[in-house]
Amino acid sequence: MRQTDGVYHSPMPVVAAGERRVFELTDVNSEHGNAGLAQDISELERVQGQLRRTLESHTRTLDQLQTPVAVFGADHRLQFYNAAYRSLWDIDQSFLETKPEEGELLDALRAARKLPEQADYRGWRTKHLECYQALDAQAFWWHLPDGRTLRVIASPHPQGGVTYFYENVTEQLDLESRFNALTRVQRETLDHLTEAVAVFGSNGRMRLSNPAFAEIWGLSQEFLEGAPHVNDLLDNCRELMGDSDRWQELARGVTGLSDNRTSVSGRMERIDGSVIDYVTVPLPDGGTLLTFVNVTDTVNVERALHATNDALQEADQLKNAFIQHVSYELRSPLTTIIGFAQLLGDAKFGDLSPKQEEYTDYILSSSSALLHIINDILDLATVDAGIMELEISEVDVAQTVSEAVEGLKDRLVESDITLRTHMPDDIGILKADERRLRQVLFNLLSNAIRYSDKGGLVDISCQREENEIRFRIKDHGAGIPQEMLEQVFSRFVGRGAGGNRQGVGLGLSIVKSFVELHGGTVDITSEEGQGTTVDCTFPLEPHIHSLEAAE
Repeated sequence: MRQTDGVYHSPMPVVAAGERRVFELTDVNSEHGNAGLAQDISELERVQGQLRRTLESHTRTLDQLQTPVAVFGADHRLQFYNAAYRSLWDIDQSFLETKPEEGELLDALRAARKLPEQADYRGWRTKHLECYQALDAQAFWWHLPDGRTLRVIASPHPQGGVTYFYENVTEQLDLESRFNALTRVQRETLDHLTEAVAVFGSNGRMRLSNPAFAEIWGLSQEFLEGAPHVNDLLDNCRELMGDSDRWQELARGVTGLSDNRTSVSGRMERIDGSVIDYVTVPLPDGGTLLTFVNVTDTVNVERALHATNDALQEADQLKNAFIQHVSYELRSPLTTIIGFAQLLGDAKFGDLSPKQEEYTDYILSSSSALLHIINDILDLATVDAGIMELEISEVDVAQTVSEAVEGLKDRLVESDITLRTHMPDDIGILKADERRLRQVLFNLLSNAIRYSDKGGLVDISCQREENEIRFRIKDHGAGIPQEMLEQVFSRFVGRGAGGNRQGVGLGLSIVKSFVELHGGTVDITSEEGQGTTVDCTFPLEPHIHSLEAAE
């Protein structure tokens, strides 16, 4: 269409020389005549089309970015923004479509309290807009009122204008802050550990260590801060380690390239006499954690305890050997004394005066008591030596109790003690060593009689249960103080009761040994002034304990 001045101007596609071309046609109509001009603009049209397609492609690409982008022209007006930018500031799109100036946009954001709080907003705004005159890209940190932190990069254009990139680094800063706090906590924890700790990288160089590590190996802080190689540490510790075989092993664990690295632990003794426990732990990143603990005091205490224990065991063995030897040496002449005393009391060898008969009875009773004590000592020595063997057979429980009671009738009459027996008719039999069972009951009843008051009462009961038989001996005497209950089964622990003679203190020890050899248990309860109760349980099928366990 021709303009008012008579000029017609328009591009026109034509085919020239077999090719599609674009010409810019200009036709001028004046009163003096017409003039026309055709200019080939095909190349220009192609370049401009290419430029438009490139710009559209860039626009689509920027619009897909998660990073907010805004482009302002030389006139400070908004030329482009992507979806992330609009989402960042939550601005009405219709307002953005008006291509506002950046100053106007900043004012709108400040009014909505979306910009960092500023005491001098106008000065801050003026300084920010100086980006249009800058030659290089600049970065700003914006701490927004809603808690977010943005890293703003302003990149000026050579032809004027600025492109802004807004990076939300809130989560990154939070993670960094938490990581730094965790690192400080770990550092403080390591520094206050008494355990020496060092971490080596996959290249064999130290990455960190704590003061305890420097102290245990006598290393300077300056040396450790230089990230020394494990071989350098080996050289510095050679005076303490001597041949340093252990350190060589540790060094190979740190620098080894094996895929199947495993933890190594051990103990090393240094030249200065100290003992160090060490552990190596492979780390997921290819590094190695080394820990060292000075256990010199613990080892010295252990050695002292072992030495003391060995000495005590040796002394105990010597004691048992001595007692056994003396007991055997005593029993031979004692048997002779008893035999000759019995001969003296026999009327076939002549009559004795009443006084001589009385003295002979004293010799027999005292010798019998002494022989009983010697036999008890020999029994305990046999148990301690681990050579006692039980002769297990089927035992008539009622008969065994009756025989034990029969052997105490003289003491019952002498002490005016009443013994009551509570025995079910179906008590049956028990697999045990009959002689040792009778000895157990005899000792328990003897103790009960000894610690009962004159004219007192002793009860023995027997009860058959599912897998065991329980014997209970109860007296109503003075009882045992609570502080002595834990010692009553110890050897040579005895006490007097009223006018009664104190025992040697072997009876209950023998009871406990024989019952436990049968696989049974012994329990004792007592209350002062009320009497004492002893419960012994024997399994129907004895599980004979090892003799060492019965010691």
